[in-house]
Amino acid sequence: MPLPADDHTGSRIREQRRLARLTQRELADRIPYSLSLLNQVECGARPATPGFVAAVAHALRMDASRLAGPPAVTSLRPERLLALVGPIREALDRYDLGPNPDLAEVRPAPELIAEADALCRQVRATHLRAAAKALPALIVESTQTVWTAPSTAMWKALASAYRTAHDVVLKLDHPDLSRVALDRMGWAASRASDPCIEAVQRYKRATLWRCATSLPLIASGQSLLAGETSREALAVAGQLHLGAATVAAKNDDATAVEAHLAAARELADRVGGEAGDVHWLSFGRANVTLHELGASIAMRNFDEALGQARALKLPDSTLTSRRARYLVDRALVEMEAGSAKASLKFLAQARQVAPEQTRHLPGTRATIRGLVHMSRRAPESLGGMARWIGL
Repeated sequence: MPLPADDHTGSRIREQRRLARLTQRELADRIPYSLSLLNQVECGARPATPGFVAAVAHALRMDASRLAGPPAVTSLRPERLLALVGPIREALDRYDLGPNPDLAEVRPAPELIAEADALCRQVRATHLRAAAKALPALIVESTQTVWTAPSTAMWKALASAYRTAHDVVLKLDHPDLSRVALDRMGWAASRASDPCIEAVQRYKRATLWRCATSLPLIASGQSLLAGETSREALAVAGQLHLGAATVAAKNDDATAVEAHLAAARELADRVGGEAGDVHWLSFGRANVTLHELGASIAMRNFDEALGQARALKLPDSTLTSRRARYLVDRALVEMEAGSAKASLKFLAQARQVAPEQTRHLPGTRATIRGLVHMSRRAPESLGGMARWIGL
């Protein structure tokens, strides 16, 4: 069942009515408007006047802005989100200002390098808030160190910290700030003179933008690795092919998708096993299969995606972030197949495995909205899930 394309006040009234487990008749009985008008507003045939919205909001015991305005994209309160993101933004802004005379104390370089890797690990374990809180100090101190005692290892650590900042703010729905973080990553990676880190940055930029410049970015990343045969380089090159497959799927180019997936499979065979230790990319056969599923979903080949999702067996070594993404994808394709009970089950599993990540994934919202539209009366478990993401 494809998701509805409409997103207007009437459709949000319909969603909230179903989440309240009310029929149209039952809601109409609670407001000073006719059942006929309610039906027309919900399907978009008539506009919802401010008075109508206020009456419905009163009947459903919620703020009218939830019906009249766009749906929330994050469940965190604005002030809490600002408290996490604001310090990261400030830390990113200091990159070219030279030594900071007001910074009283800086940890030794080995500690900063170790923490940069630890924060990468935290994000892959979906501990987003913990990583977000620790990032500003790491970035500020690492920036100070590369200005006062530069070394290749510290430039790599700073590039890693910027990459983690990108991952965190993107998951917290700040794509513009994530682009700034990637620019900073490129700045640090070029000074580290590490082609693999530079190629990872190109991969991140390409999959973030998914536009006309994405494929040239992928190609430039591949050119950086030309002639490299190390396990690290092979894993990064394979991940670049997966990025290209993602972009091609976005553009409905099935031929290019298959070509890039085939190249990634060949590189995964050469790497052997799951290269989770290579820049936290988790490149390997399982990751190729997960991208194959993602490509089918992006191209709306839901029958094929359903078969892929049901056949997929993730290894025990799969990172939490990857496992949660698979569970949300599985919930989405089960919903599209009309299996509401199975869809809810996999959403619940994703929430249990990685609550912070699951709450912010676009697929979670799309699945819950689809389930609400499938239900005449949303079951309490679905209502609870909708409230959890702020729908």
